[in-house]
Amino acid sequence: MTNRNRWKTMRIPEKCRSAKIPTPKISPMRFPKKAGIKELVALYQNCGAYQAGRLAVACDIYQRMLEEDATIGLTLAGAMTPTGMGGLIAQMIEAGMIDWIISTGANVFHDLHYALNLPLHKGHFRVDDASLKKKGIDRIYDIFLTEEIMLRTDVYFLESVWPYRGERMTTARLHNIIGRNLLEDGMDARKSMVAMAAKYDVPIYTSSPGDSEIGLNLAFAKMGGFELLLDPIQDVVETGAIVNSAKKNGVVIIGGGSPKNFYLQTQPMLQTQLGIDIKGHDYDIQITVDPPHWGGLSGATPDEAVSWGKINPEQLQESSVVLYSDATVVAPIIFGYALAKCRRRKPKRLFSRIPQMLEQLKKDVKLLPVLPEQ
Repeated sequence: MTNRNRWKTMRIPEKCRSAKIPTPKISPMRFPKKAGIKELVALYQNCGAYQAGRLAVACDIYQRMLEEDATIGLTLAGAMTPTGMGGLIAQMIEAGMIDWIISTGANVFHDLHYALNLPLHKGHFRVDDASLKKKGIDRIYDIFLTEEIMLRTDVYFLESVWPYRGERMTTARLHNIIGRNLLEDGMDARKSMVAMAAKYDVPIYTSSPGDSEIGLNLAFAKMGGFELLLDPIQDVVETGAIVNSAKKNGVVIIGGGSPKNFYLQTQPMLQTQLGIDIKGHDYDIQITVDPPHWGGLSGATPDEAVSWGKINPEQLQESSVVLYSDATVVAPIIFGYALAKCRRRKPKRLFSRIPQMLEQLKKDVKLLPVLPEQ
């Protein structure tokens, strides 16, 4: 029989001898008999390669955010709620694992369909879109919804805001009004991040309120003599106050876009415009499919964000990760891992605390803005 042990004892030339690598070894993947989401992430932790490794890091960072009682923000771009993700976000809110949200208006609006039991359907991307148009069907990649659903949601939105005509308000207040109406009308909050956010005082901001069906509805109402004035600059002040009041700040950024920068810019505002001694956000999980080398990635990588004061450089290596993957695949794993691994937290109820946080922000300002002379 051939002795195949020579590879163990063979003499290795000096120039080929391996350096000692201090990082953990990669283990071959193998599921235990009883496997769930914690076991799946454990496999990724043992492997630690490619996006599976980054996903494991993201899960670990989320766990540390919860254990250290960080104020956790979620930014939401792309068409996420049409996929049904609003129900999972609602579950995270209920567990005290998401404290505030910055979303596109489209994600807020499409979340309302589920709250109102207006069905969206599985579709297909290989389809004759001209034929869909004739049938009154709208397509979001491989999701179908009818014009009737859009119009019924439009009407519910307008009926919700009608008593507030002539008022000036933040987008967080607007969304809180709609969410409270959903709860008063007996809608199931488990299906809707907007309804659950209202139930637990989670503020939802929209960085570009005119760029969605909500903006179209308000424009339509304005043409008819109804006017509701949204104040996105007050949104900037309030989001800064939320970040300033937190002992630690963390974020899960889904899809980049305007919501991503709207969250991250709170740090430069506090530091540069207001002179507050703050070092940047402490935790940063980004889920994207955009590469940074085209000048995009919606505000770029955490490393680049350090140069703007957006991310704490002392926390960069340990508490920041960019996960290059489809958010509909990996976000449920990150959220599911947190729900399985961590205890639910007492909700911070930031929406009801906004006045106090604004007062604290005024007290903490060290540098007054430089304004032109009158």
